[in-house]
Amino acid sequence: MSVSPRSDSDAALRQVWGAEKYEKNARFVSDMTGDVVGWLAPKPGERILDLGCGDGALTEKLVQAGAIVTGADSSEALLAAARKRGLDVHFKDGQALDYGPEFDAVFSNAALHWMTRAEDVVKGVARALKQGGRFVAEFGGHGNIAAIVTALRATAIRHGKDPALAAGWFYPTPAEYRALLEANGFAVERIGLFPRPTPLPTGLRGWLATFRESFFDQWPQAQREQVVSEIESLLAPALRDQTGNWTADYVRLRVAAVRG
Repeated sequence: MSVSPRSDSDAALRQVWGAEKYEKNARFVSDMTGDVVGWLAPKPGERILDLGCGDGALTEKLVQAGAIVTGADSSEALLAAARKRGLDVHFKDGQALDYGPEFDAVFSNAALHWMTRAEDVVKGVARALKQGGRFVAEFGGHGNIAAIVTALRATAIRHGKDPALAAGWFYPTPAEYRALLEANGFAVERIGLFPRPTPLPTGLRGWLATFRESFFDQWPQAQREQVVSEIESLLAPALRDQTGNWTADYVRLRVAAVRG
């Protein structure tokens, strides 16, 4: 197989989401959010944009806190699930936001690492915020799922496939992201990396099926079981305990900033 150069800038567009698969394999994304919601501290009556709202499970919590919340996401399947919750959500590319200065806060959880045109995202967030509005987010930071990505890349190389499909995310250091925010008019109040080992309720296979399906499209369907087994063998010593439970090596970047 010949491998052509690949740009990772369309990582979010290549990802295909399914609401039922997301609910089964990735509910931890919205469940493990107490700290970042605490940093946001939503107030009754304020307008909040939930950027990358997904199926609306976390958006719903912000509404229950009394905020007036607008959700934005680029997955029609997840937006349909959010609308079933009665939420105000819209199809938007987070890298091309067209909101004016209308929100008191922009919030994002586990979404910004999919948006690899990071400066476009930050500029859009700045446009959407009122002066003095706050931007609070948590997403994959430097070192996130390093073991998983290494195993995927090694497997792709071994089979003569494209290792670039193992990743495709934006995982910055705090210094990199602080500089990006400050260059676009934000004052950073808090920022840091937080290791967060994350139990996988449906194992590594469920995680791979939800978040890296495009990686396996390089193989015929009949070969995929073998490939998944190879990846499991590589990662089991680091990420699987003696009772068979899997834990992903998550590292999150959390930030709170104010638009000047």
